[in-house]
Amino acid sequence: MKVLKALAEHRDMSLGDLIEGIVLHAFEGQTPFSPTTLETIGQLKRIYGLELSAADSHRLAETSGEDE
Repeated sequence: MKVLKALAEHRDMSLGDLIEGIVLHAFEGQTPFSPTTLETIGQLKRIYGLELSAADSHRLAETSGEDE
């Protein structure tokens, strides 16, 4: 979420607008980001230590939050 928030800030748009654009592109089978934006995303991932990839999404599980 930090990377998405930072990308929205970088592009001077709201997080909601960014997510809406991503989803609308995905619904049409299109890539939502240019090569330049993908480079920015890579930099933000490194800054925030995001090591997850799309393949990891199939292994993520939501927790109840009771242990926090």
